[in-house]
Amino acid sequence: MKIVVLGASGQLGSCLKTVSAERNITDIAFPAEEQANILDKELLDQLFTIEKPAFVINCAAYTAVDKAEDDQDTCRKVNRDGAAYIAEVCKKHQAVLIHVSTDFVFKGDIPTLLLETDLAEPENTYGLTKLEGEIAIAEILPEHFTLRTSWLYSEYGNNFVKTMLRLGKERDQLGVIVDQVGSPTYAIDLAGAILDIISSGSTEYGIYHYSNEGVTSWYDFAKAVFDISKTQVILNPVKTSEYVTKAVRPAYSVMDKTKIKSTFSIQIPYWRDSLAVCLERLSTGN
Repeated sequence: MKIVVLGASGQLGSCLKTVSAERNITDIAFPAEEQANILDKELLDQLFTIEKPAFVINCAAYTAVDKAEDDQDTCRKVNRDGAAYIAEVCKKHQAVLIHVSTDFVFKGDIPTLLLETDLAEPENTYGLTKLEGEIAIAEILPEHFTLRTSWLYSEYGNNFVKTMLRLGKERDQLGVIVDQVGSPTYAIDLAGAILDIISSGSTEYGIYHYSNEGVTSWYDFAKAVFDISKTQVILNPVKTSEYVTKAVRPAYSVMDKTKIKSTFSIQIPYWRDSLAVCLERLSTGN
């Protein structure tokens, strides 16, 4: 049941290290990028030959959403071609792939819960290349679980929560988008769900949605960060039309999680409860 994590030094990879240690999972490898470059198929083949994984978790991705609009080739190489390479090597070594994708594969212009079977219609390069990666994996490797997630944050790496905490200390007031709605996801919770899927032994392969429970806007998410951390800052709601970015983002990307909960009997925490856990860990260094 050996597990290999690709993109091990990133946010989700770091969370998988934490959760696997908490669960006393020892048969799991976190290779450095120079050992596991997803754009080097021969290198991946060498790694899998050594490690002989039963499961591979792909956390590696190009996630700079706005930068991707000016760097489409690199974004596509990582999110589409890299995903395809991983699937090919997993097929050769008979490993099951758990691949992490995004709510940005959806246009997000209708306020309804998004199902795994709903039309994927991305509005930006990041979302399009992640969708292309999903499709490439499905064509190459039947034995895969693709997990779409949203608004990922944790104690690790760069993310919205840590940015808000930093800006809240540096500034007297902030403006945050109020008319984009979704579900924050604590990457520690996602890591736990991934390990639950592996331990279930299920062969119900395919696409699944995972985020924390509940719905909020970026503005209300920021307000919760400041309220829970007792940060004093004036927060101003800003419309998307007033804050122009290179990449278009979904206005409403709340995903239905019935499938993952029913298939794997997974309990998903409410977003604000998980945020409180993260903020406590950040404040205490635990």
